[in-house]
Amino acid sequence: MEAALRMDRNELIRSLRPYIQQASHFSGWSFSKDSWRRLGPPMPWDYASLVRDAAKFAKVTLDMGTGGGEFLAEESGSLNGQVVATEEWKVNVPVAKKRLSEFGFEVVECRSVQLPFKDASFDLVLNRQEDLEPREVARIIAPGGRVVTQQVGRDNWRELRRFFPRMTDPDDHRGKYVQGFQDAGLKIIKDASHDYKVAYRTLGDFVFMLAVTPWTIPDLCMEKDIDALVCMDQEYHTSNGLEPTLSRFLIVADKPKS
Repeated sequence: MEAALRMDRNELIRSLRPYIQQASHFSGWSFSKDSWRRLGPPMPWDYASLVRDAAKFAKVTLDMGTGGGEFLAEESGSLNGQVVATEEWKVNVPVAKKRLSEFGFEVVECRSVQLPFKDASFDLVLNRQEDLEPREVARIIAPGGRVVTQQVGRDNWRELRRFFPRMTDPDDHRGKYVQGFQDAGLKIIKDASHDYKVAYRTLGDFVFMLAVTPWTIPDLCMEKDIDALVCMDQEYHTSNGLEPTLSRFLIVADKPKS
């Protein structure tokens, strides 16, 4: 019996390795919709619509942490004037440059919390799930400008913590960012959060997501973590697939005119 259990365990590990291998070649920030789907109603805000509305009044726009430039490429028609993107991950920089060059958008490789731009350089700063330093963002926004940021909430994939005590605690970034923007002189226009369920088709699809976000569970190892993964899958697997919770928050803030 023990030998059979070990064999099943080893077979499962082997079945998950292709997802780990696929993740090792991942670039950009675009995921296949075949591997997961949203459950329930949509978020109470539409990030893209908020960006389009703000872009009507922006002559110079910055997108922080553009990934492979996917979002900017989709919204290129609604962006006016000069557009600059930053990207910290070296793998993504050439991907973003290639994709965004046809629109004349510039891509700058730099850290998100230490931006190489002059004070009051941008009318609009966009940030979707990229680290930021509120005072640094406020510094580069021109008077009358706006920041729109959608971030991962503290309760993201909260079901994992029971099975992975070493799961990273992302801290209360929502409160930190709101307070930081206010301390830097910005006015909070919108502050909202939303949690919702998604269904990953298979355990492998979820393992892929863990592998491309290695900060979630440090040192993820199939041999060491397979039992915890199986227990989690058994606990939260439904007819829809593996159902964890995603958590997002949105902050929109303006810099008063001088």
